[in-house]
Amino acid sequence: MQKIAPARLKLDARLDHGHPKVDSSEPPSPSSHVIRGKALIFWDPKLPGTRFGRKLDAIDTDQITPAADCVSESLDTLDERWKAGSFRYLMPDFRERVHRGETFIIAGDRFAIGSSREMSPAGLKGVAEEAGLEMVIVCGNNMGDIFRRNALNLGLQVAQSPEAVADARDGDEFTFDPVTRRLTNVTQGKSYDPVPLTPKEDEIRRTGGIFAIGRREFRASVERRPEVEFPPAELARRMTTTEQIVWAHRVDKSRRELRPGDTLQVYADLLPASDGTAPFAIHTFNQITGGNTIYPRQAAIANDHFVFTGREDDEKQTSIGRAFAKEQGLEKPYYATPGDGIFHFYFPEQGLVAPGQFIPGADSHSRAYGAYGAVGIGVGSTTLGFGWATGYVYFTLAKARRVLFNGALQPWVSGKDIVLELLRRWGVQQSQGMSVEFVDANLQLPIAYRNTIANMMAEAEALNGIFAADDITYAWYERKGVRDLPYPRIAPGADARYEIDETLSLADVQPMIAKPFSPGNAYPAGEVARERIQFDKALIGSCTNGSYDDLLQAALVIYHARAKGVTKAARAFVVFPGSGGVSKQIERPDARLGGESIAEVFRSVGGGIRASWCGPCFGQGPDALTKGERAITSFNRNWQNRMGLGGEGYLASPAVVAASALAGYMAPPSELGLTWDPELYGI
Repeated sequence: MQKIAPARLKLDARLDHGHPKVDSSEPPSPSSHVIRGKALIFWDPKLPGTRFGRKLDAIDTDQITPAADCVSESLDTLDERWKAGSFRYLMPDFRERVHRGETFIIAGDRFAIGSSREMSPAGLKGVAEEAGLEMVIVCGNNMGDIFRRNALNLGLQVAQSPEAVADARDGDEFTFDPVTRRLTNVTQGKSYDPVPLTPKEDEIRRTGGIFAIGRREFRASVERRPEVEFPPAELARRMTTTEQIVWAHRVDKSRRELRPGDTLQVYADLLPASDGTAPFAIHTFNQITGGNTIYPRQAAIANDHFVFTGREDDEKQTSIGRAFAKEQGLEKPYYATPGDGIFHFYFPEQGLVAPGQFIPGADSHSRAYGAYGAVGIGVGSTTLGFGWATGYVYFTLAKARRVLFNGALQPWVSGKDIVLELLRRWGVQQSQGMSVEFVDANLQLPIAYRNTIANMMAEAEALNGIFAADDITYAWYERKGVRDLPYPRIAPGADARYEIDETLSLADVQPMIAKPFSPGNAYPAGEVARERIQFDKALIGSCTNGSYDDLLQAALVIYHARAKGVTKAARAFVVFPGSGGVSKQIERPDARLGGESIAEVFRSVGGGIRASWCGPCFGQGPDALTKGERAITSFNRNWQNRMGLGGEGYLASPAVVAASALAGYMAPPSELGLTWDPELYGI
């Protein structure tokens, strides 16, 4: 079982060579010059940019940096593709406009939601710098939390000011004072004070970013032995599960009280990256440590994003992580080769994830670890590289909200249906960036369902989502033969405070289908079936729904539909297991399928089984959508161009996707004449 370890010096390495002791209380030296430029406004195309127009909300990182541009062919040319791809499809002349002085990027609410790709802020910053300019991002409410942290790490100025956004007009001249963060619309003669940063966030920004902070703190972090201590009962009583785990992992043990908005150093149990995010993390680690002082701390890398595309540039990117793993002695299960698995399945499967852990992962869907009773958050590559160097990350505690699941689980309803219904109810506000605590009141939700719900807190724009470890959690570990869990069993305190406390009755949840271009744009699958929506592909798997139990539910639908005479998928049908281990499991006979294996059932109706990777979920590889194609999938995102340029993605559970593949239109299993029986179909 994975446990936090102290730093390990490399042979003949000495801290006093290039890593002097630094007084971390030294005041930073902020830049005093004022940044000047003109507005570059993203208008909502549904309401053209007249005086009545509004700024575009919910610009996600897939639009800022398309997946095909999230590539680095070497550590020396990290950001070349990132700069070239900035807003490639949303604003093709973006680079040209920035170079002519439109350096104040103005957007609406929820700017830069979505993935952890630090290519986005790094690319934007680089576009301005190559012309000798500085960029400022100005947006309304609820900026994407990972993008915001990444920007602060890199020294990209960001300002949340709904008033400034509302007032801004094309051509307005702006200034930004990096010392005070005062934003001024010179043309209109108005000044604004943006949403304040925490003191530590502001220090990171003013000191030049995460590289400078890392170098200042590196030596002390190596000399300090990590300690994890959980709060005493009287203190835990007032804390959520997330707060207890963060408190236990805080570096500064003199801090006894934590409040939302506090930024603190927090020890990490595991710091996982993918082949896509590893290169920038490696660069950060080398910048802070010199590259030859210590072995990376708590590091893990999975090759799951760019590995089966057949492209030379993707292979060059993957080779960066491969060479680093060899140099640093990272081996399985800490280094997963192509096909081993998507890291949100692979690392828990390998025993590297456990209840009570704190896991910052360089992928937004690292929130999935909340299914196992851990605090999983998405971070950028520089935060990860900083963690590899120091053993901890900077973390800002968010307000908490609780969702109590009660009522009886309904026929054909799984974790995907529950989370789609939750996102539908939350609407455009989503979670408001909070830390979400889930309570399975009647212990009805297996780990596979919880994984989907926690995973998609990325789409809910939550800091994290967590199910406190309970009997279902510990039974899952017991079945795997894992008994040496590192931390005590904890539960949310009886007097814990939640900003929002809500209940979702599972009796009210139906099988759901989310239409483009939002996971929250969800409707009952029975209603969608009446529309007879055609599609080109049915895709099951990914980090959201690629477990054995997920695939078994889909196979059970097909197995029993065959008995009713439905023997062939009406559309292209492809399956992506969550890990190589799952790939092997689904080839074994299963009594619930009459002795057939899951794989045999899929193949019997024309289904194809691919290697375990993320490709089509973010528009990569031969199964990605092309212009005009439509797919129903069990993936987690269906934003515009997400699954392929010009394609349309719909989201549903594995059971609904399987039923749709057979029906030829989007529909729940009941459309095939299957009657729910928990003994036949339940997991």
